[in-house]
Amino acid sequence: MRAVLSVYDKTGLVAFATGLADLGVEIVSSGGTSRALEDAGIAHREVAEVTGAPEMLGGRVKTLNPAIHGGILADRSKPDHLAALEAAGIDLVDLVVCNLYPFSDAPSIEMIDVGGPTMVRAAAKNHEHVAVVVDPGDYGAVLDELRREGSIGSATRRRLARTAFAHTAAYDAAIVTWLDGGGPWGTAGEVLPPTIHLSLERCATLRYGENPHQHGARYRRIGDAPGWLDLANQHGGRELSYLNLFDADAAWQLVHELVGIGGSAAAAVIVKHANPCGVAIAGDLAAAYAAAFAGDPVSAFGGVVALSGRVDLALGESIVANALADVLVAQSVDDDALELFARKRKNMRVLTGPAPSAGGLVVRQLAGGYLVQEPDVFLADRSAWRIATRAEPAADQWADVELAWRSCARTSSNAIVLANAGQVVGVGCGQQSRVDAAEIAGRKAAGRAAGGVAASDAFFPFRDGLDAVADAGVTVVVQPGGSLRDDEVVAAADERGIAMIMTGERHFRH
Repeated sequence: MRAVLSVYDKTGLVAFATGLADLGVEIVSSGGTSRALEDAGIAHREVAEVTGAPEMLGGRVKTLNPAIHGGILADRSKPDHLAALEAAGIDLVDLVVCNLYPFSDAPSIEMIDVGGPTMVRAAAKNHEHVAVVVDPGDYGAVLDELRREGSIGSATRRRLARTAFAHTAAYDAAIVTWLDGGGPWGTAGEVLPPTIHLSLERCATLRYGENPHQHGARYRRIGDAPGWLDLANQHGGRELSYLNLFDADAAWQLVHELVGIGGSAAAAVIVKHANPCGVAIAGDLAAAYAAAFAGDPVSAFGGVVALSGRVDLALGESIVANALADVLVAQSVDDDALELFARKRKNMRVLTGPAPSAGGLVVRQLAGGYLVQEPDVFLADRSAWRIATRAEPAADQWADVELAWRSCARTSSNAIVLANAGQVVGVGCGQQSRVDAAEIAGRKAAGRAAGGVAASDAFFPFRDGLDAVADAGVTVVVQPGGSLRDDEVVAAADERGIAMIMTGERHFRH
């Protein structure tokens, strides 16, 4: 049995090669892999010895030779293939062990591997006869099977071939993305490239998808740095579901967009069905959580709570005393608070993790295709906003303006958010009519919006929506503007004595 070993990632290489040598496998190697084997005292032949051609072009050409690829690609069921090898004096290769330069870690022309992918694809194509290993995590299973069976079975070869093709596909996708501009979605030329190549690896298998009859799993793009969910620690509770993850990400993203508004030191968000139902900023985390929960205690039941700081025992007791939360996400949680949750809220999943990082392109599936867009970000700070009315916001209302505006942008359209004194007091979301959204938000506020702020994710097409939030008692409205009837809506605001801010940017969310 002959094996060709040529790996960049040398994790477990010496132990694996030692196991192969102990089984009598002839090892062929080159470059850094050969040096590692030599340092470990493992007998092997150099590729140059097998091919009769020295490495050239600074190592760019090593294994690209018929003496290697003929032995890998020969179909052993075809006598003419075997006869051709015999005539050329080429020996069969039974095992290829190869992984590629880590292009995503340091992308450059020199990190584009050529010989490696060629050899991997050749072995994977001929997996009926040849085994290919690209993941050091498979070394143990391959050695065990060789020791037990004396060969690598067809099922294992097929599995390894699939892994190999996925490895080269992800590698090529990383190169194309880099050529598109080097950013997550490209920063040079076209923002949206002519082709998009997503290579995803499964991170977790979920109990089910949105509903019990749907399979579900979480994936991430191969080569990307781990996201916050990959780095988060779960403390107790059963495994996270598809919807838990969706809502937890929405809550964690929003809470980090709110910290610092108006000089606030803490923020709290409660999300239910992907929409915020409780949002607040305050000088400390306990006050922010209390205000967020009080915003809509009924909707908070079974929701996801995201807190921007550390949860101590006192705050933990407040969380336990309130309606059941499915998930709690926080920067950190003290041990005594975790012990309390384990006793009192056994089914609540508690996550601690880093802040979320910026996302790449947003991809959504359609029947027969996909919609792709840049992520929705806040384009302008309030210095670019325009006050369109005679009345102006009071100095102490600007924090509520930003709180309502940012919360509204992360709420399903049509969306209206009412805020007062650092607390979201009413949310109307997912409505076909903006006036319906405004009326729902007003009912949720139940008088608490008096003197507060209303935010609309898009313009008011008629004055009826403006009148609905005015009836709820707000004295400031923030909205994108851009309607043909802006003048009518501004006139209605002047009539009602309301200050109106035009941001110039819309934040629909579907």
